[in-house]
Amino acid sequence: QVQLVESGGGLVQAGGSLRLSCAVSGLTFNTYRMGWFRQAPGKEREFVARIAWSGLTTYYTDSVKGRFTISRDNAKNMLYLQMNSLKPEDTSVYYCAAAKYNAEYSYWGQGTQVTVSS
Repeated sequence: QVQLVESGGGLVQAGGSLRLSCAVSGLTFNTYRMGWFRQAPGKEREFVARIAWSGLTTYYTDSVKGRFTISRDNAKNMLYLQMNSLKPEDTSVYYCAAAKYNAEYSYWGQGTQVTVSS
């Protein structure tokens, strides 16, 4: 049974930082591309960042470039998202997701709430 469990969300003031974690089990973690997505109330889910199975390649949506860093620890089956200089518009539920090779993301976590106050 595949499980992705996010943690680390919370309430933070604008300009602050949070580190999200995603614990993955039930799949061969180091063969999956991993991503972070977010969804704000009344809005569609949007892509935030992704990282290759090796950890050597990353990609970010423009709005978080220079502020967020995605990383992974294949030995621990963990995915991370370091979020700095947070803005109120970053307020969302954040989800981690897994994709095999070049396939679509097929496994999703339950989400963790991030709220940034102004």
